[in-house]
This record gives sequence, structure tokens and C-alpha cells, in this order.
Amino acid sequence: MSTSTSSETRSAPAPSGGALVDQVAARIRERILSGDIPIGAQLRQAELAVDFGVSRMPVREALRQLQTGGLIEVHPNRGATVRVPAPWEVRETYEVRAELEALAARRAVRRLTPAHLDRLRTLNADMRARADRGGGGPDPDPARRHRGNEAFHAVIAACSGNGRLQRAIDELQAAYPRDILARLLVDDPRYCADNFAEHDRIIDALAAGDAEAAGSLVREHVIQAGEQLARWFEQRSSTVFHHHRG
Repeated sequence: MSTSTSSETRSAPAPSGGALVDQVAARIRERILSGDIPIGAQLRQAELAVDFGVSRMPVREALRQLQTGGLIEVHPNRGATVRVPAPWEVRETYEVRAELEALAARRAVRRLTPAHLDRLRTLNADMRARADRGGGGPDPDPARRHRGNEAFHAVIAACSGNGRLQRAIDELQAAYPRDILARLLVDDPRYCADNFAEHDRIIDALAAGDAEAAGSLVREHVIQAGEQLARWFEQRSSTVFHHHRG
């Protein structure tokens, strides 16, 4: 696990008490969700304390907070590790997300402007171009394509006109490490192509003002993404977990 830290972290005024614990927990969570700390990895309190320039106590409390949230596990003999999500948990999360994003799409039909539709088309075209750059091969940075995918869904959520709905979707999108989600658009070229084609159909339904079709297409699109992610964990999480046990 990397123990690098920025000069900004050490020079910034340190909060105290519960605020410090919350800050440390947020930073550990961000490292996990960014993929900097991989699933199955051990979280060593001493290293994290040095990283963040704090004592072990706020780190210990932050880990307890993350354990309560289900992001990490604490084992008597091995300490804290990044929890490997069960495939059924992934499917349940994406089932909920699919319904919320379908609702957002149905609501967005009445609020999307030509500029929004152009933005969706541009995002999808950019992702396609990055996936197949002719003789140069695909973009070597999968995170760029994933950011485009996130932005595509964010445009629709923002156009729902419901802030609470948008926040709920954002929370569910952040449920799993972004590096894994990015790999899904790289490891399986067929899924990658299907993803862009589904985006095209969603855009067409939105442009046609067909709320029911847009909602249905988005729902199926998100369900398929969840199934792809669940399969990723089924195929790899056991290997990753045992790799990091040592």
C-alpha cells in the first residue's frame, strides 16, 4: 500500500475530535474508491497515521467508522482489510440504481435542451474515439473513458430536476471502486461496444421525447452494468483477496 502523502496534507491546519476522524475516514474511503488501496488490501494503522500526519487514535476510529459502513472488515488476527463486495450486493445496489436512473430519465425528457442532447452525443462520441483510436489502439488510460461514462449519466440525472434524486444516484455510483468500473470498459471490448450502442438508443429516446422508452432503456442499461460488475467480482475477487492476505 502506498504511503505517499502531499505537502498540503501536512501543512494544512489539523481539525480535532470527531471532525478529524471524519476527515481521516473520508480520505481512506477516497483512496479505496479510487483504487489506490485495492480490494483485499490490509490497512495498517501505523502507515496510515504517518501518511496523514496524525496519531493512531483517529485512524483507529476512522477504520471503525468505515467498518460500520461496510467498506472494510476487521479480523482478529489480520487487522483491517478492504472488504470484497459479494456479487449479490452489487446486483442489489444496481437494481436500486437502475430504478432511480430510470426515473431520472423519464423526468429529464421534459427538461433536456438541445444543448444537453449535444453534450450527451459528444460524450458518447469521445468515449467511442478513446476506445478505438484507429492504428493507435485504445486509450491506455481507462479512467478517462469511465469519467466520460459518469458524465453521461450525470447529465441525465441533473436534468431530472430533482436534487434529492440526483444525490441518491451519485451516492450509488460511488459505491464501488472507480478503477474497477473503469476496467469494465477496457477488459471486454464487446461490452464496451454494447455500452456505447445503448447510450445511442437512450439519446434517441430522449430526443424523441419518449419518457417511457428512455426510462426502460436506462433501467436495462444500468442492470447490465451491474451484472458485468458482479461477474467481475465473481471471477476475480477471490484471487485478489488471497493475493493480499500475505
